[in-house]
Amino acid sequence: MKALLLLADGFEECEALITADVLMRAGTEVVLAAVKSETEVVGSHGITVKANELVSNVNMAQFDVLVLPGGGEGTEALAASYRVKELIEAAVNEGKYIAAICAAPSVLGRMGLLDGRNIACYPGFEKYMPAANVTGAKVETDDIFITGEGMGVTLQFALRITELLYGADTAEKIAEQIRMEK
Repeated sequence: MKALLLLADGFEECEALITADVLMRAGTEVVLAAVKSETEVVGSHGITVKANELVSNVNMAQFDVLVLPGGGEGTEALAASYRVKELIEAAVNEGKYIAAICAAPSVLGRMGLLDGRNIACYPGFEKYMPAANVTGAKVETDDIFITGEGMGVTLQFALRITELLYGADTAEKIAEQIRMEK
């Protein structure tokens, strides 16, 4: 399995890196792609991460899941990127999982992709998804869309992606390995 995780300046570091870590523990090849013209991306708390690739060089056909971490400024950069929208549309057309956490579901919401769907998002971002059903769950799955409420549920979010890609047994083994409290 292969995951494409998009990083734009202002991304929420924990949401991106914990998700990448959990997916890698499951055996996923994770590609961190910078949504800019250079590979160094600065998170919302000033932590610089070096991406593996530029978003301009990736093809969604090579991936099984697309991951959008939150962070206010990072989410705005994702939403403003034509290339990000192309990748999201390709993932939808190919029936691939799209996982978005915190503010990032708003990117999908602005595209009308969450209309009528059960979702989770950071409080206040519902305004970008008026036709979605914010259920109050910490992590929500509806068809190919996996959404999470915020940084505090990143492990649950990442384990849900793992479960969908590899099955419940693999997700449970990783939860045990990392000593996740149930």
